[in-house]
Amino acid sequence: MFVIPMAGSSSRFFRAGFLLPKYQLLIGDETVFEWSVRSFEKYFETDKFVFIYRDIYHTDEFIKNKLRELGIRDFDLICLDSETEGQAHTVYEGIKNLETNDSVYIFNIDSKIKNFAKPVWADECEGYLEVFKGQGDHWSFVLANDENDVIQTSEKERISDLCSDGLYFFDQLSTFKALFLDAKKNKQTTKNEYYIAPLYNSLIQKGKTVRYHLIDKEDILFCGTPNEYQKIINDV
Repeated sequence: MFVIPMAGSSSRFFRAGFLLPKYQLLIGDETVFEWSVRSFEKYFETDKFVFIYRDIYHTDEFIKNKLRELGIRDFDLICLDSETEGQAHTVYEGIKNLETNDSVYIFNIDSKIKNFAKPVWADECEGYLEVFKGQGDHWSFVLANDENDVIQTSEKERISDLCSDGLYFFDQLSTFKALFLDAKKNKQTTKNEYYIAPLYNSLIQKGKTVRYHLIDKEDILFCGTPNEYQKIINDV
């Protein structure tokens, strides 16, 4: 299952003068939505896709039209009535009532992974994060040992040069649900928001296997800010 949270307000784009939410903006002849979701094109006919959104810009109709064009066969659309307290909260609200316990990949609607493929070892761990080597302290970070095991994650705190690209894997939906509810109970937030990367620390503390998958920085493209969007469209 692929879960795509897209319930943000696109406030930075509107402040910059754009008239549409970022996922509806064009990159060449396709929208940011299509550009991003095509990261997982090889799984369109085999996996379920779940989109979590707020229907404030005719979003429901927009998503349905784009999914038909993309050819995604199995999907759920989960519309939230109100804003959430961060990405992890958005994902939980979207999947909490799903009657399945499949493994889950979570990804942003404003990034693109080139040539994504599920690691062959994914079923050997309770979770993994996809990362690249980068600069800056505005990412989620992974600290790992020599065996490719993650020993700590952090949010906006640079503990290594391994930066999350926004792709998160959990072996079961129930694993994610339990981790989020525990974080909510203990109010484990960063800048008053619930992020996904820190959830892995609870798995690690319980002795579960958490890994990372390193990709080249050139294989991940970001479109989350007006400046990043401008760079992407300039390169098309």
